[in-house]
This record gives sequence, C-alpha cells and structure tokens, in this order.
Amino acid sequence: MVVAANRTSLQEYLASERMGQGHNSGLGAVIMAIAEGSCQVQQQVRQAALADILGTTGETNVQNEIVQRLDKASSDIFVETLSQSGQVAAIGCEEIEMPVIVQGNTGDGYIVLMDPLDGSSNIDVAVSIGSIFGIWPKKPGETVNDDSLLRPGSEQVAAAYVVYGSSTVLVLATKNNVLGFTLDTESGAYALTHPEIKIPETCLYYSTNEGNNKVLDEPTQKAIALLRNKYSQRYVGSLVADFHRNLLKGGIFAYPADQIRKDGRLRLMYEANPLGFVAEQAGGAASTGYERIMDIVPQQLHQRTPLILGNKDVVEETVAVIRAG
Repeated sequence: MVVAANRTSLQEYLASERMGQGHNSGLGAVIMAIAEGSCQVQQQVRQAALADILGTTGETNVQNEIVQRLDKASSDIFVETLSQSGQVAAIGCEEIEMPVIVQGNTGDGYIVLMDPLDGSSNIDVAVSIGSIFGIWPKKPGETVNDDSLLRPGSEQVAAAYVVYGSSTVLVLATKNNVLGFTLDTESGAYALTHPEIKIPETCLYYSTNEGNNKVLDEPTQKAIALLRNKYSQRYVGSLVADFHRNLLKGGIFAYPADQIRKDGRLRLMYEANPLGFVAEQAGGAASTGYERIMDIVPQQLHQRTPLILGNKDVVEETVAVIRAG
C-alpha cells in the first residue's frame, strides 16, 4: 500500500514489531482486521445520509437501547473481518447479547470485545463517533466458551480505538506504547502520524455531562465542582471523541455513578477496559471513583461501570474527593 511520503504504514509497523511472530503470534492479524473493518465503517459513516442508512432499526439491543442502523451495520462488519482473520477465537459486542464463538478448539488466538460504533446518538447530526476494541489472549489450551470473555482489563495485551471525525484516526496501545495512525482515504492505508503518545503533564480540560450534576451524590458534586473551577469544559458526548482529545491535549473524562445509575452508565468490557488500557499505557489512569478499572473481575459480559479517566494526577485527586465522602 502507498502512503504519504516518509510515513510508516500500519502494516509496516506491525511487521517491524514482529507482531505476527513469537508471543505476539497473530496479534498483527487481529489489528489489521480492525483496520480493515474501520475502513468499511468510515465509508458507511461518510455516506450514511446519501445511502439512506441513518435512523434506527426499530429494535432495542441487550442494553435496552434503541439500535441505530449504523450500529448494526458496524457490528456486522467487524464481526466478519475479525472472524476472517483466523486469529480470533471469540468476539463480544455491545450490540449482541451472546458472544460470537469463532472457534471452540484449543490453540493460540485472541478474544476481542468491542463497541463497534460508540456515540451512535451523534450519528444523525454528523458529530465525531468511533469504535473501541479490547484484545485479550486466549488462555493456553482453553476451549473458548461464554465465560472465557469475563477477564479483567489488566489481562489485555492490546487495545485500540478509531475516531471517525475530520479525519479517521486509529489509536493502538500495546504495553507501554501508544501510537496513532491516520487513514489515507485515497490508498486505504493507515499511516503513522502520532508516535509515542503520552498524555501531556498539564491537564487542560474536563469532560462531563453537567446536566447530570443534580443526580450526583454530594462528594461527587464536590469533585466535579473542583474540576469546573480548575479546567475548561470540553464535552462532545461521544466517549471516543472526548477521550481522544484529552489523550492528545491533556484532560479528564468523568461519567461517575449517580443516585439513579449506581452501577454507572458505560460498559466495563467494551468501553472502560479498552480505553483504560490506552490511558494507562500513555501515562494516565482509569478508575470507577473507588477502584482501578483494570482490576475489576467482571461478573457479566454487559456489565456497566462508572468511569473516570485521563491525566493520572487529576484522576487521583478526583477519586480522593469522591472517596472522602
């Protein structure tokens, strides 16, 4: 594939890191499957109105949320590309009640949990949306079943997300390494544009839904008030878009528990774990407000959680206020 001059393509990077060999055997193929699927999804997103695929399907998903037509299309695309990679044993998806078991035999392979189209309420108004992926290694000798997907975030070997915005950007995190690749729409290849991403030391922004303030408990209201007094608010309402800005510019995203949603709003396995992994590899932190996201042992595939992530020092300060009660 031809990419912009002097730019390393995603495929070249994966080859240079030997992700198809040794203990990373097959990981490169999984990441390329995500990249391939994201190219198809970004085309659907760009052409949604013209192709008359905006709006809802009239159905609700396992989360009891209205399914957007692009939600289903994106889910189908990624299930297909990941299944065809030959390296994915099982796929868990926000839009699908039961996991897709690609192969039940023993051997090497990976488990991928995904939110195929995050921020879908923004689809019809052309606001940035994205896709989120957590990647776990299959346990040696394991025959994969539904319970195989209930793994803590600390066991991830990689995570990725894609932002479909003014450009399409794929951010890939492996241990102690976060990189950003931008899609060259003419060639269909991703080129390395953001090497060695680290969250800036200075926090500039806080991202939270201020409309929820009235249903927060008093300690959490105090924590949000402190953020409000220190930082500028930037809030898209699309988790991927808000997190991506904060990752590059410095900031904290907060969707804490409230008196109505005591278990939180976001999904542990599809959103919090993958983005928590990215944040930590970039020098940040991710918490529920009471414990590290990556330490949670999941009880259910579609489990919800509060989420506070971004600059490590600011996350820790915010969590300390909430815990103080």
